[in-house]
Order: sequence, then structure tokens, then C-alpha cells
Amino acid sequence: MKDVIYITGHKNPDTDSICAALAYSEFKNKTGTATAIPVRLGEINRETKFILEHFGVEPPQLIETVKLQVADLNIDNIAPIAPDISLKMAWNLMKRNNVKTLPVTDESGVLIGVVSVSSLTSSYMDVWDNCILSKSGTKLENILDTLSAKPIYVHGENPNFLGKIIVTAMGPNSVKGLIEEGDIAICGDREDTQEIIVASKASLMIVTGNHDIKESLIENAKKLGCSIITTPYDTFTAARLITQSIPVEYVMAKDNLISFSTEDFVEDIKDVMLETRYRSYPVVNTENMVVGSISRYHLISKNKKKVILLDHNELGQSVHGIEDAEILEIIDHHRIADVQTGNPIYFRNEPVGSTSTIVGSIFFENGIRPSKKAAGVLCAAIISDTLLFKSPTSTLVDKLVLKRLAGIADIDVEKFAKEMFKAGTSLKDRTAEDVFHQDFKIFNLSDMKIGVSQINTMDMESFLPIKDEMTSLMKSKVERENFNILIFVLTDIFNEGSEIMVEGPNKEIVEKTFDIKLGKDSVYLPGVLSRKKQIIPPLTTTIANHKSS
Repeated sequence: MKDVIYITGHKNPDTDSICAALAYSEFKNKTGTATAIPVRLGEINRETKFILEHFGVEPPQLIETVKLQVADLNIDNIAPIAPDISLKMAWNLMKRNNVKTLPVTDESGVLIGVVSVSSLTSSYMDVWDNCILSKSGTKLENILDTLSAKPIYVHGENPNFLGKIIVTAMGPNSVKGLIEEGDIAICGDREDTQEIIVASKASLMIVTGNHDIKESLIENAKKLGCSIITTPYDTFTAARLITQSIPVEYVMAKDNLISFSTEDFVEDIKDVMLETRYRSYPVVNTENMVVGSISRYHLISKNKKKVILLDHNELGQSVHGIEDAEILEIIDHHRIADVQTGNPIYFRNEPVGSTSTIVGSIFFENGIRPSKKAAGVLCAAIISDTLLFKSPTSTLVDKLVLKRLAGIADIDVEKFAKEMFKAGTSLKDRTAEDVFHQDFKIFNLSDMKIGVSQINTMDMESFLPIKDEMTSLMKSKVERENFNILIFVLTDIFNEGSEIMVEGPNKEIVEKTFDIKLGKDSVYLPGVLSRKKQIIPPLTTTIANHKSS
């Protein structure tokens, strides 16, 4: 398992979720041995995009799941072989690397076949016909390598051996009756037999025992197109080995190949392995290029992907597959919800306005100065989550940490905040779908499924063109996804209040919570700025009282 820690915020990430992950990854990489990688679980909103571009920071990598994949395992790093190498060479490679199968690739590295010990031995043990070199398109290079031979004369650049293999262990007269033009003849040092082989226009004469060849015979072979090689092996050994010179592509499996992708989930490949029971399987990347091989013993590993959760501790808001990952830490400023771990972990939850405030504090508590870029994105996240301290979630700690980070980032907080809010809060030319899911969270309160979307803006009028579209979207989402209550919160940053829209079969709970009457239109809630502090807690209380009554 690769030594990597994924640091992630919640789904539909807001600025705090993204910036905290970026900065905390820097901290972990400065203080730990494992590689910390910031990741995100959705598209970056306009505000966050402005921030990252302003400070010159690359966005975190987008991931869809933390379920264990083949890419996370320490698979065997076995180099694939070319389809034209000999059976003998393939066999030697298997023995040298102590493997039972080898992937075969074309010139581009794309998988085209698999050769195994069983395919080599079964092909070698089968009754071979004596035209096998012709049928398999065996090259002279393979024959030379297999027989440890040296060339005496080679006819043409790429000679073809289209005849049968014969061993001329009989008298000259008998040889004449057997050998035909194009044959491959294995012989000893009898010159009369050698002359008949050449005169019969054999395509290849293999002389065993490394015996010398007469110059006159070589000259005649040149005229008649007969290649000549010599091998140190005796006739029996040469005859036994020559069939090992055929290329592996002749015996490799190439139909219905079973291979796995680096993107495959480990839980999915287990059943395939049980059904097929091969010793090992090729692993290919997304371009179908071989990167190694995997066997059953690789799956014995109990390792899981290592994850640190920021700005949330609720399963419904976390990355897909989190139940199969190992959670190392949680850093958050929300209510404690339903994430469970198998082991004790570092859990830091503080009642401050931003997770980035906690991350900034961690830097300073450990005597580590964040980089100018990290300090900049942390500043932006604190400003965003506290609405520049207009939100009731703001604390003195947020202000102190922001002041210290702003000095490192060298920014004018007031000036930057105006630029950031202006860039990120305009709703012009945006769809209801885009606006609703910019910062949407799901909460499970008692047995009720509650969805709350919140967006901050400096231009409330820009929402009017998509208001009807938003109503239709919310009604459809309630029906499709079985929400009890679905709320859209449009927060006016400067006037310090929010307009809310509510759909769902239990929306009377919202009416009771905020002492309002919901009609077809939206309702303005003065002073309500925080989903975390002013919407979810009172809803939780109302639902609890509703259940007990």
C-alpha cells in the first residue's frame, strides 16, 4: 500500500473546505513522513476559484471514492515481454523472476496476450508436427539464441524457414529421399550429408558439435540460398531444443483475456479471481498499457486508504467509500455527527467560525510558519465562513488567527474581502441547479432527512430570474430523494439576513422553528446568517420536541 494520506473536505465543497485541505496538507507534509494529498469532492465554486487564482494555488485533485483500488496495492512490477521472443527466453524469465505468467505487449506496451508456465509446458509436451517453425514464423535470431548457435552464412536479411524439421541421422541415400527444398536440417560432421542438404536447397542447415564447414560448401550454400549455423549441442539436444525457439505469440492466450485495471476496486476483483483461479493477472492502466501483475496474495493486505476529514464529520457529507477507509484525523467546527472509527483518532472540534481558523492555529501551536500561499488561502476561508465576522459563528479566535495570517500573506483584509465577495456572489447567468448545489449539505436529524443549501450574495436581485426554476428543482429533489425538508438559504451579506425557500412534506417544522408562515413565496429571516448556528440547532430542537410529543 502506498504511503499516502488523502485530506478532504465535504461534498459540494465551499471555500473553507477547499482551503483548509490545501493548507493542512502543507502542514502534514512539513511534519510527517507520509505524503499528504489535498483532494476535493466536487467542483470549485466561483469564490474559491477567485481565491486560488489570486494566490496562485492549484486546486486539489478531484476524487470520487476512497474505496481500495488496485492502484493502491503493491502489485508485482513485472516487465512485459514482446510477442516474438522465444519460449526458451520466456521460460528463463519466469524462473529468474519466480513468476508463473508473463504479460505480452505490442510495441506500444498495450496488452495483447498472456503466456504461462502451463501454456509453455503443454505446448512443449504436445506432439509437435515438424513444420512448427514455418507455422509459427520463427525468426533466425530465436533459433540462434535457443541453440547458443553462431551463424556461418545467412541468406537474405530476414530468412524464412517454410519447410519441415528433419534430423539427418541416416546415410546419404536415405537423406535424399527425405529432404525437400526449404526444409530445416539438423546434421553432424558428415560432409556428404551436408552436401546433399545444401544441394536439396534446404532453407537452413544446423551443424551440431560446432564442427567446421568447408569453404566450398559455404560458397555453394550462397548460390542455392541455404543458411548455415553451428551449435555446440549434440544432435539429440539440438533436436529437443529447437522447438523452444518458436515465438511466444504462437502459444500465448490472446482471447478472453482476464486483466485488471488500476482503477478497479479490490472488492470487485476478488470474485473474478475465485471464479478463474489463475496464479496471477496482468494489471493495465487507463490506456490498456501493462504496469504489472496481481495475485491473490496481494489481496491479503489489510491496508486501507488513509483519510483526514476536514470541515465535516457526517457520513452523508463525506467521500464515497469512507466506511472502507482508515480515518486518521477529523478537524471540524460543526456539530458532532455520525462518523465512526475503528481506532482512537485525533479529533479536534472547536466552536469557531471556520475550520481554517483551527488549521492556522495548528501551524502556530507547532511553531511552523505557513507559506505565503497557505496563509493567503486560510485568510480567504476565514473571511468567507465568518462573512468577515458578520456571522454569529465568528469568535475572537477567528479574528486573532486571521490577523496573524494576513501579516504572512501580506493582504489588506477589508479590500480583499470586498474583491472576493464581489467575484464569488453574483448569481447572474447561473442555473438553479448550479446555485443550489454550490454549498449543499444533508443532515439526518432523528429519523428525518434534511437538506440545506446556502449561498451568500451581495446582489439579491440577481436571484429573481431563477427563483421559479429553484422552486421546481427543490420539489423534484424532494420527490426523487425522499427529503422530509429541503431548504434553500439566500444570505444577504451586507444587510445581514437570509431569504429562505422550503419544500417537503414536513415543512411545518420550519414554520414552527422560525415562527413564520410559508406560502408559495420565500420568507425573509433578519439576522439569520449561519446554517450551522442559526438553522440546524433550532431545527434539531424542534424535531426532537416533535418526536417526543
